Amino acid sequence: MKERKNAVVTGATKGIGRAVVNKLAQEGMSVLFCARNPQEVAAMQAELLQAYPQQAFYGIVADVSKASDRLMLGETIQNTFERIDLLLNNAGVFLPGGVHTEEEGTLELLTETNLYSAYHLTRACLPLMIPHKAGHIFNLCSTASIEAYVNGGSYGITKFALLGMSKVLREEMKAYDIKVTALLPGATYTASWEGSGLPESRFMKATDVADMLWACYQLSPAAVVEELLMRPLAGDVS
Repeated sequence: MKERKNAVVTGATKGIGRAVVNKLAQEGMSVLFCARNPQEVAAMQAELLQAYPQQAFYGIVADVSKASDRLMLGETIQNTFERIDLLLNNAGVFLPGGVHTEEEGTLELLTETNLYSAYHLTRACLPLMIPHKAGHIFNLCSTASIEAYVNGGSYGITKFALLGMSKVLREEMKAYDIKVTALLPGATYTASWEGSGLPESRFMKATDVADMLWACYQLSPAAVVEELLMRPLAGDVS
């Protein structure tokens, strides 16, 4: 019997995170996922267990912008799995504004959420990858990781930093045969775009990103997609 593989996904109850968890479940993986809302986490775990009763799903309530929650989540991961095959650092937050106009503390909040969460969760998961000389880490960057936008402020700063972390980590992990992929999606229809007045057809679907993540994961051990840039066919929106 083929050994079931294990995945960890942060920010998992909405948008791209939810689409990825559903895709991984469809492909037979056991998944530990987290989000901040207890009701949403419980509901998603129940849905997954009902749809895939032969697999294991662990819904964890955690706010990864908080160091204490990151520590708890890392310990939970290490106590749950002996091996991790896939990690998606998806949790993130966008607050519009400029460097000279945004509220004091915005950079700190976005850095904790968009960068530190990925850094610390990766450090927690690597001991479950390195001994096996296998694993794939996906970091949800953005087109804002390679292009500055007006009103992007601290969001753009942290997404540039996350891409930088991905590049550094990729070099470090070559010696352990662990892959690192930076996902750079443009405008994707999630809850953050609801009420924008734009038609849903103007955006990529969250399932598009999930499908491409899985395609990257399916490559042979000799190949890695280092950076995957995706945009709506008509171009990004602002």
